[in-house]
Amino acid sequence: MKLTRSQWIRIIVALAVVLAVSACGKKKVASAPPPPAPALAPTASLTANPNTIHAGQASTLTWKTDYATDVTIDQLGKVDPSGSREVIPAESTTYHLVAKNDSGTQEATARITVMEAPPPPPQQTSNGTDGQLFSENMKDVFYDYDSYDVSAQYQQVLQADVRFLRQHQSMKFTIEGHCDERGSTEYNLALGDNRANAAKQALVQLGISPDRMRTISYGKEKPFCTESNESCWQQNRRAHFVYQK
Repeated sequence: MKLTRSQWIRIIVALAVVLAVSACGKKKVASAPPPPAPALAPTASLTANPNTIHAGQASTLTWKTDYATDVTIDQLGKVDPSGSREVIPAESTTYHLVAKNDSGTQEATARITVMEAPPPPPQQTSNGTDGQLFSENMKDVFYDYDSYDVSAQYQQVLQADVRFLRQHQSMKFTIEGHCDERGSTEYNLALGDNRANAAKQALVQLGISPDRMRTISYGKEKPFCTESNESCWQQNRRAHFVYQK
């Protein structure tokens, strides 16, 4: 059958409409999201102040890292991404920090040089001077958070305390247990008692008579530092030695 011109026009228009509807019905394919930005490599710094000390003295390690998910210091183990810690090395030591994340590793070091301790001052006889001599030579024991274990570092401090006590056999003293502000009053009194007695038992094991010392716990009631930060809390977690007349 031969189609007329008007019929051809209607057929062409109908095909155009069908094609247009088909094109509108197709869903747009979403473009792929851009790849995530690569994680930044960690940064790290470590300093010691002072970096030269006499045997038995303390130095403060301070470190700072960025973008790190795991931070360790060889001699201290796992630590916070940034912070500070008082250390008393028995010999010259290079502290080594490693900061890691999925993108890489960054290292930092700080060296503390330990010189031979100066000779002790001559023994004094008056009670007032004995108290001053005691406070200058007896070094406190510091504890980790929620702990009363005497670390290897402070076992060495106690050995120096014992040498002083053996040179001054008549001295008696009190060991005070202290805590930082976190936790209840009752809990910290018990923790302070454990800290004082842990220091006492360590001294007894090193040969100091228990008759020369008594213990008391102040918990968090007599802080040495009153700011609410880790540097301050660290100063309050201690067994403190006080001369007893």
